[in-house]
Amino acid sequence: MQTNTPSRSRIRLTRRGRLAVVLAGAVVAGTAVAVPLLTLAVDHEQAKPAALVIPEGWRASQVYDAIDKALKLPPGSTRKSLDKAALQLPSQAGGNPEGYLFPATYPVREGATPESLLRTMVDTASQKHNSAPVAAGAQRNAMNVYQTVTIASIVQAEADTKVDMGKVARVVLNRLERGMPLQMDSTINYALNRNTLRTSQDDTQIASPYNSYQRTGLPPTPIDNPGEDAMRAALNPTPGDWLYFVTVRPGDTRFTADYEEHLRNVAEFNAVHQSAATQPSSSGPPGTPAFPGAAGS
Repeated sequence: MQTNTPSRSRIRLTRRGRLAVVLAGAVVAGTAVAVPLLTLAVDHEQAKPAALVIPEGWRASQVYDAIDKALKLPPGSTRKSLDKAALQLPSQAGGNPEGYLFPATYPVREGATPESLLRTMVDTASQKHNSAPVAAGAQRNAMNVYQTVTIASIVQAEADTKVDMGKVARVVLNRLERGMPLQMDSTINYALNRNTLRTSQDDTQIASPYNSYQRTGLPPTPIDNPGEDAMRAALNPTPGDWLYFVTVRPGDTRFTADYEEHLRNVAEFNAVHQSAATQPSSSGPPGTPAFPGAAGS
């Protein structure tokens, strides 16, 4: 994406060696000119604004912390600025920008504030999400755009690979069409403000609107800020009858419509992670039995 051009510091002042010998004075004069040229190049580098990188799948809380650090503000400053940021969010969001802090690299220019950075992120998301193809795709799935962003956020959190995203989206839609609870570990993790493979029976009993084991339908808001790949998957899910999936190993996600097969896949997931937990060199959390819902994420 970038075009490599030679740095000014590498440009030779005399391109013809023969003239350099004959016209020695010209070399001296040329050397005097080189200093301001190099200084300008350095100044140009210093003038570049700092960059704030927001990865796909970050939650709003992570974005707030990153903005605080980028602007060298006390922790919590960006979160406190939400009310005065005047963000142009969908009415369904209720003022919560989750899902609309678009993942991208943003320049942090002199004078930037939490409000200005948040507005840029939300405006970028709105431009992406409110396009005609997105609206048409959402309607095709009997959803509105905000619901589609919510599905995309689940896809972003649950899919192990880009290839799996369309299948995860299909599982979500298949369950919604059947009136089944989504039973996604990612929504439990969001409710508990954590990221883990470990979902216990007790976790599935928490009182939260994000508990998709206990409640049917979508969570009230997105659970992270999805990227374009996850949005495309939510708009164009892979055809299939799957109702369950579990990532047994990295790169090995099993999708099925058969609950008994899913239980066997979950058992293998548990065996793999319990075995890894017993290895002395393992640096990951101890594996615990996954609750056999839609996904063992």
